Amino acid sequence: MIFRPYLYEPTACASYLFGCLSKSALAVVDPHAEFVDAYLAEAERVGAPIVAVLETHVQADHVSGLPALVEAAGATAYLPAGTGVEFEHVPLTDGAVVELGNTIVRALATPGHAPAHHAYVVADRGRGDEEPWLVFTGDSLLVGDVGRPDLHAGGDPEPLARQLHASVGRLLELPDGVLVYPSHFGGSVCGRALSSNPFSSIGFERTHNEALAHADADSFARALLVDVPPPPAGQAAIVAANRAGRVAVEA
Repeated sequence: MIFRPYLYEPTACASYLFGCLSKSALAVVDPHAEFVDAYLAEAERVGAPIVAVLETHVQADHVSGLPALVEAAGATAYLPAGTGVEFEHVPLTDGAVVELGNTIVRALATPGHAPAHHAYVVADRGRGDEEPWLVFTGDSLLVGDVGRPDLHAGGDPEPLARQLHASVGRLLELPDGVLVYPSHFGGSVCGRALSSNPFSSIGFERTHNEALAHADADSFARALLVDVPPPPAGQAAIVAANRAGRVAVEA
């Protein structure tokens, strides 16, 4: 399996190109508009097409590269069911599977940062089994923190904070050795205590992530709603662009 991370420092966003070279099927998770040409160039370099573009949720802090990438590569767009986006896509329900040759992607519903949010659990048949190898956690489980629940909450973040507690619990059911690749790292406003190390593992987060120390949803939600950072600049316009599938934010 090929795996390439792309880190956008100005907003501390992470996206990933991955997939199966032997069966020529690649995908990008949470693509950033600034990296569309880079994804395409790498796919051309390794000689395999990008056939799938997956979003963990509708992004609020940057313009998605999904529409440009889908158009350029002829790829299929996949999003969690219920996002309300206005462009052609395949809505994924909890447990849905996307096959990229020997690379198997399973959607895991993890609402909380947003009402419609998925993590994507990845296995590689080339390793001899379908045990999970890594998980793209989007804005649910971050390195050293969890995602904020207020950006998509319509002014009432507590119910989403409680959902996030349950979602993190689902992620912690994965084996300790599963690698964690979130969509943000230190410097992002999508969390409060993110590590500057962008990558981790389930076991490391289980042991060291202080946001996971709360045993019940009440204390988790209370702690999560303290000292919430300012929202991303231009959030409403960015969300509108990403829902509509536009490649730029309208003034």
